[in-house]
Amino acid sequence: MVEPTLSAVGVLDKSFLVLSAVAERPASLGELVERTGLRRATAHRLAVALEVHGLLRRTADGRFALGLHLVALARRATEQFPLAEAATPAMEELRDATGESVQLYVPDGDLRVCVAALESPHGLRTIVPVGAALPMDRGSAGRVLSGEVGRSGWIATVAEREPGVASVSAPVVDADGSVVAAVGVSGPADRLGRSPGRRHGAPVVHAARRISEAIDLRD
Repeated sequence: MVEPTLSAVGVLDKSFLVLSAVAERPASLGELVERTGLRRATAHRLAVALEVHGLLRRTADGRFALGLHLVALARRATEQFPLAEAATPAMEELRDATGESVQLYVPDGDLRVCVAALESPHGLRTIVPVGAALPMDRGSAGRVLSGEVGRSGWIATVAEREPGVASVSAPVVDADGSVVAAVGVSGPADRLGRSPGRRHGAPVVHAARRISEAIDLRD
């Protein structure tokens, strides 16, 4: 069962339960009831209302899935997120210097969320959509946000989160030295090699420092 977020506004809390349950994976009405603990009539009423507003949709087999309107909302949310805007110049420079896709992640509980992304110009590239929530315990960015960075200032992983993908990430820190985000490059392991940090560690660290300086100037 999905744990409720109590806001003292019951219908919003229950609607959030429904969205969170469907975010795990598409659900039939019965599965929605099981995951949320809501009464069947309540779950159906809320799911249909969320569908009307484009926050949920129906799959070909009639299950409830996240709606496409959420994509637009997620993009607008990231556009209004100051860190993503401040990071853009350094991310563009990093993409141009490495030729690889660049992502910026922030921690969100047990997950890391991509708040900005630029794609590599190569035909074969990794794509992480803005708004994607990924695990903290796999991949270089997750390890950076978990505090595993060593003296090099970067962490590199190969085929840890996804087979055939390599990445290099470094921490973005605020004025107090706290890690607030992770910026990194990712691409096919065949192109980045078995030791991607040797090739891209320095430019990734440089980008992280530029972003850290940019957010300091905004404060």
